[in-house]
Amino acid sequence: MTTSICIVSDTMEFISLIKPKRLDFLSTMTPEEQVTMLKHTDYVKDMITQGKIFLHGGAPDGTIDVLIYRVDSAVEARRLFYSDPAVIAGIGYPELYPLTIGHLTAN
Repeated sequence: MTTSICIVSDTMEFISLIKPKRLDFLSTMTPEEQVTMLKHTDYVKDMITQGKIFLHGGAPDGTIDVLIYRVDSAVEARRLFYSDPAVIAGIGYPELYPLTIGHLTAN
């Protein structure tokens, strides 16, 4: 049985994607790209600990990362997004969009 939860909050959600510049990126990373991805992973873990990111994962289309931020403003979302080591290093095509969550299902 699942329970639907209605989201009422003063915070905002944003979704970010990092699409790789090479389809085989994950299997052909250079040593420098591997270091960047480790820094990215540490950054994401830190943001999760701070409660700024509540969803993190990949996608079957090759998207390196899908993140959902929960923040106080669009300015904060952009600051966090553009502080990500993967975005700074330019390892993929980064995208950031506002997201409206109507319901979240808890198991």
